[in-house]
Amino acid sequence: MNSPPAIHLRLRLLICTALIGFWFCAAPPLLHAGATFTSRATVLSNQEYSDALLHGIREARSSIICSFYLFKIGEGRNNQPRRIAEELIRAGKRGVTVTVILEKTGKDNDTLDADNRRTASLLAQDGVTVRFDSPRVTTHNKVVVIDKRQIYLGSHNLTQAALRHNNELSVRIDSPEMASEILSYLERE
Repeated sequence: MNSPPAIHLRLRLLICTALIGFWFCAAPPLLHAGATFTSRATVLSNQEYSDALLHGIREARSSIICSFYLFKIGEGRNNQPRRIAEELIRAGKRGVTVTVILEKTGKDNDTLDADNRRTASLLAQDGVTVRFDSPRVTTHNKVVVIDKRQIYLGSHNLTQAALRHNNELSVRIDSPEMASEILSYLERE
């Protein structure tokens, strides 16, 4: 036989459980994960990325916007970041709007800033629009959007190591809707 205090305790537990369950079912989500889009995606591992990106830049018809933490061009003949920079310049000369957003730490003698400034100088002297983020934030993006449709997104910085030696993984996504979301995000930088 249950004593009255035991019944009251069980009743209180039942009510609390019901209220908690109701709260989880009825409450709006705490975080919005963004929209879901239909798209086609291709995985680009290791060296596949630079070949795919170069092809995408060559095929661009209207716009290219890039945002990278590090875009480090080198002097070597087979330097992949240099080849990408040259293709971006060619795209601009054929009438494609090209914008590159790069990280800027603002710290004295920072090698990342020096590498990004050197690349920015090369691109800007040939008509590519280059912007740096605010030193108050870190732009760690590695993304390219071509013609408001093709997205290259993943772990690859534009360095020789990332494009030729490291284990890196990125994806090419064909989705105008997702491209629009990414472009809206990049406009905040």
